[in-house]
Amino acid sequence: MEKASEIYGIRAVIEAIKAEKPINKLYIQNGLQGSLVRELDALVQDFGISTSHVPVQKLNKLCSRNHQGVVALISPVSFHPLEKLVEEALQQTEASLFLLLDGVSDVRNFGAIIRTAECTGVNGIIVPHKGAAPVNADTVKTSAGAVFNVPIAKVAHIKDAIYYLQGSGVKVIAITEKSKKSLYELDFNQPVALIMGAEDTGISASILKIADEKAHLPMQGSIDSLNVSVASGIALYEVLRQRLDA
Repeated sequence: MEKASEIYGIRAVIEAIKAEKPINKLYIQNGLQGSLVRELDALVQDFGISTSHVPVQKLNKLCSRNHQGVVALISPVSFHPLEKLVEEALQQTEASLFLLLDGVSDVRNFGAIIRTAECTGVNGIIVPHKGAAPVNADTVKTSAGAVFNVPIAKVAHIKDAIYYLQGSGVKVIAITEKSKKSLYELDFNQPVALIMGAEDTGISASILKIADEKAHLPMQGSIDSLNVSVASGIALYEVLRQRLDA
């Protein structure tokens, strides 16, 4: 199985970012200073890289080499530019299907979602740079390798991705309990993007405001929510069911 590798050393990490390597997570030693660190900080801001400042002991566990206070974990897959992902999908099929994950941070949930997405014909998954689960060995394993078959785009802001999809003729639907309309009332025989929310907070209010439609999953038990990977599977299979019936 492929798994995330590491790049260590300030200059090496700077060059990796400039080369647009798919960095999952950047760890920087607490209190690290200097001109190269300032250059690194600027690049982190420009590229929206998820970063944690940690004690040197954490870095020593990640990397036994002379890391100079900086270690970057590299994804086993490359990410796709949003515009290219959407354009190619719309050219391939009249009813493209996209999945936006607003804050899904658990790697096993992420892997399970990717696995279902691959099985239901999702053309691309879109996640934010910050706050999203990384693509690492656990993600690869939980997805049963499907992560290598479904294009994934990382974006600075989910909002911008929604606006781009809408401008490309894709209907954006938020799956949320904050809707009176049922998932089963919607027509999925058109280009569609589903939004699924974070494990604890769901879809953010600002995202809900700009979605074209909102729909809930019918619930009859006493528990009022589902695991996000299960909810994603239900929604994606309803899309597939409608398209197969058509």
